[in-house]
Amino acid sequence: QVQLVESGGGLVQAGGSLRLSCAASGRTFGTMGWFRQAPGKEREFVSAITWIIDNTYYADSVKGRFTISSDNARNTVYLQMNSLKPEDTAVYYCAASSTMIIRTTTDAYHSWGQGTQVTVSS
Repeated sequence: QVQLVESGGGLVQAGGSLRLSCAASGRTFGTMGWFRQAPGKEREFVSAITWIIDNTYYADSVKGRFTISSDNARNTVYLQMNSLKPEDTAVYYCAASSTMIIRTTTDAYHSWGQGTQVTVSS
Protein backbone atom coordinates (compact mmCIF):
# COMPACT_ATOMS: atom_id res chain seq x y z
CA GLN A 1 0.00 0.00 0.00
CA VAL A 2 1.21 3.48 -0.87
CA GLN A 3 0.34 6.60 1.08
CA LEU A 4 0.20 9.82 -0.91
CA VAL A 5 0.12 13.38 0.38
CA GLU A 6 -0.39 16.32 -1.96
CA SER A 7 0.56 19.91 -1.27
CA GLY A 8 1.03 23.18 -3.11
CA GLY A 9 -2.48 24.13 -4.12
CA GLY A 10 -3.88 27.61 -3.68
CA LEU A 11 -5.44 30.65 -5.31
CA VAL A 12 -3.71 32.24 -8.28
CA GLN A 13 -4.66 34.70 -11.00
CA ALA A 14 -5.02 33.61 -14.59
CA GLY A 15 -1.62 33.41 -16.24
CA GLY A 16 0.08 32.55 -12.97
CA SER A 17 1.89 29.42 -11.83
CA LEU A 18 1.70 26.84 -9.08
CA ARG A 19 3.73 23.75 -8.27
CA LEU A 20 2.02 20.76 -6.74
CA SER A 21 3.92 18.10 -4.84
CA CYS A 22 2.97 14.53 -4.06
CA ALA A 23 5.01 12.72 -1.42
CA ALA A 24 4.74 8.95 -1.54
CA SER A 25 5.51 6.56 1.29
CA GLY A 26 5.47 2.82 1.30
CA ARG A 27 6.40 0.64 -1.66
CA THR A 28 6.69 2.90 -4.70
CA PHE A 29 7.04 1.60 -8.23
CA GLY A 30 5.16 1.84 -11.48
CA THR A 31 3.46 5.08 -12.45
CA MET A 32 2.35 8.22 -10.66
CA GLY A 33 -0.53 10.21 -12.07
CA TRP A 34 -2.19 13.54 -11.51
CA PHE A 35 -5.94 13.86 -11.92
CA ARG A 36 -8.32 16.72 -11.26
CA GLN A 37 -12.00 17.09 -10.49
CA ALA A 38 -14.00 20.27 -10.91
CA PRO A 39 -17.39 20.72 -9.21
CA GLY A 40 -20.08 18.75 -10.98
CA LYS A 41 -17.61 17.04 -13.29
CA GLU A 42 -15.94 13.66 -13.40
CA ARG A 43 -12.38 13.18 -12.31
CA GLU A 44 -10.11 13.59 -15.32
CA PHE A 45 -6.55 12.64 -16.17
CA VAL A 46 -3.98 15.44 -16.23
CA SER A 47 -0.53 13.87 -16.45
CA ALA A 48 1.53 10.84 -15.44
CA ILE A 49 5.14 9.77 -15.06
CA THR A 50 6.79 6.40 -14.58
CA TRP A 51 9.25 5.96 -11.74
CA ILE A 52 12.95 5.66 -12.70
CA ILE A 53 12.38 5.69 -16.49
CA ASP A 54 10.55 9.05 -16.36
CA ASN A 55 8.24 8.45 -19.28
CA THR A 56 5.62 11.19 -19.24
CA TYR A 57 2.21 11.79 -20.74
CA TYR A 58 -0.14 14.77 -20.70
CA ALA A 59 -3.76 15.49 -21.41
CA ASP A 60 -4.17 17.72 -24.44
CA SER A 61 -5.73 20.42 -22.28
CA VAL A 62 -2.51 20.94 -20.30
CA LYS A 63 0.16 20.02 -22.83
CA GLY A 64 2.74 22.78 -23.14
CA ARG A 65 1.64 24.43 -19.89
CA PHE A 66 2.12 21.72 -17.24
CA THR A 67 5.27 19.72 -16.55
CA ILE A 68 5.42 16.57 -14.46
CA SER A 69 8.65 15.44 -12.83
CA SER A 70 9.86 13.09 -10.15
CA ASP A 71 12.54 12.97 -7.49
CA ASN A 72 13.19 9.28 -6.98
CA ALA A 73 15.39 9.83 -3.96
CA ARG A 74 12.60 11.69 -2.19
CA ASN A 75 9.74 9.58 -3.55
CA THR A 76 8.09 12.79 -4.64
CA VAL A 77 6.33 13.76 -7.84
CA TYR A 78 5.76 17.34 -8.90
CA LEU A 79 3.35 19.07 -11.24
CA GLN A 80 4.54 22.47 -12.39
CA MET A 81 1.55 24.40 -13.71
CA ASN A 82 2.19 27.51 -15.78
CA SER A 83 -0.11 29.83 -17.74
CA LEU A 84 -3.00 28.77 -15.55
CA LYS A 85 -6.54 29.34 -16.78
CA PRO A 86 -9.82 29.59 -14.86
CA GLU A 87 -10.82 26.25 -16.37
CA ASP A 88 -7.89 24.64 -14.53
CA THR A 89 -9.76 25.25 -11.27
CA ALA A 90 -10.31 21.89 -9.57
CA VAL A 91 -9.22 19.62 -6.77
CA TYR A 92 -6.01 17.95 -7.91
CA TYR A 93 -5.24 14.39 -6.84
CA CYS A 94 -2.14 12.32 -7.21
CA ALA A 95 -2.47 8.60 -7.64
CA ALA A 96 -0.25 5.53 -7.82
CA SER A 97 -0.41 2.69 -10.29
CA SER A 98 1.64 -0.52 -10.12
CA THR A 99 2.14 -0.73 -13.87
CA MET A 100 4.95 0.89 -15.86
CA ILE A 101 2.48 1.49 -18.69
CA ILE A 102 0.87 4.90 -18.37
CA ARG A 103 -2.90 4.71 -18.07
CA THR A 104 -5.31 7.62 -18.13
CA THR A 105 -8.32 6.07 -16.41
CA THR A 106 -8.96 6.24 -12.67
CA ASP A 107 -9.49 2.48 -12.34
CA ALA A 108 -5.84 1.87 -13.26
CA TYR A 109 -4.65 3.58 -10.05
CA HIS A 110 -4.86 1.82 -6.69
CA SER A 111 -3.87 4.55 -4.22
CA TRP A 112 -4.99 8.16 -4.04
CA GLY A 113 -4.07 11.25 -2.09
CA GLN A 114 -6.58 13.45 -0.31
CA GLY A 115 -6.45 16.17 -2.98
CA THR A 116 -5.39 19.79 -3.02
CA GLN A 117 -7.52 22.69 -4.22
CA VAL A 118 -6.34 24.84 -7.12
CA THR A 119 -8.36 27.96 -7.85
CA VAL A 120 -7.56 30.22 -10.80
CA SER A 121 -9.28 33.58 -10.84
CA SER A 122 -9.97 35.50 -14.03
